[in-house]
Amino acid sequence: MSLTKKVSAEFLGTFWLVLGGCGSAVLAAKFGGEGNPLGIGFLGVALAFGLTVLTGAYAFGHVSGAHFNPAVSVGLWAGGRFPAAELLPYIVAQVLGGIVAGFVLLQIAQGSPGFAIDASAAGAFASNGYGTLSPGGYSLTAALLTEVVLTAVFLIVILGATHGRAPAGFAPIAIGLTLTLIHLISIPVTNTSVNPARSTGVALFAGAGALGQLWLFWVAPLAGGLLGGFIARWLGKDEA
Repeated sequence: MSLTKKVSAEFLGTFWLVLGGCGSAVLAAKFGGEGNPLGIGFLGVALAFGLTVLTGAYAFGHVSGAHFNPAVSVGLWAGGRFPAAELLPYIVAQVLGGIVAGFVLLQIAQGSPGFAIDASAAGAFASNGYGTLSPGGYSLTAALLTEVVLTAVFLIVILGATHGRAPAGFAPIAIGLTLTLIHLISIPVTNTSVNPARSTGVALFAGAGALGQLWLFWVAPLAGGLLGGFIARWLGKDEA
């Protein structure tokens, strides 16, 4: 498969992840106001992110491997499953896909007369944050630890589910459910990143607060991706 097709698949897959996941948070999580049974809440948003990865993996996995996340690409490299020469093109495509999705989501959201982005609010436009921009007011240290650990676990699951000895055809389901669980754990802490492209795609439109904290949602997921990749590689290094 040509690199052009691979990065195109990564662009489209990341676009779908950000539009579907962040779109559910912006448009549907609190639809109708607090207490309205039509709003999907945390559980719905978590499931939406898992479903975007699951469906995207089946749609694009045969083309690019369905990373849709710079931390996943870096983690797969650390795990010995991805060439360093393709890291930069993949990451650029992922970030661009996230940004285009954020832009499209903004155009949709602005179609509602009551829509406005409060840059000082936690989770504004589905952005990630810590301290006053954390949904639960969690500290920088808590946010850093959450993002590193959960991204590392995500990579361990990905590398295990896509291993040659794993049941064939089920990897997207395991990966999608893992991302759902990650969101159920960490939405209150950081609004869940584990993906720098997802964070960047909405932070650019969420205001100065989200942009000022964006560094953490690059550093922590990338560190977690490396950690998970190295752990998975170590666990499998003695295989025949």
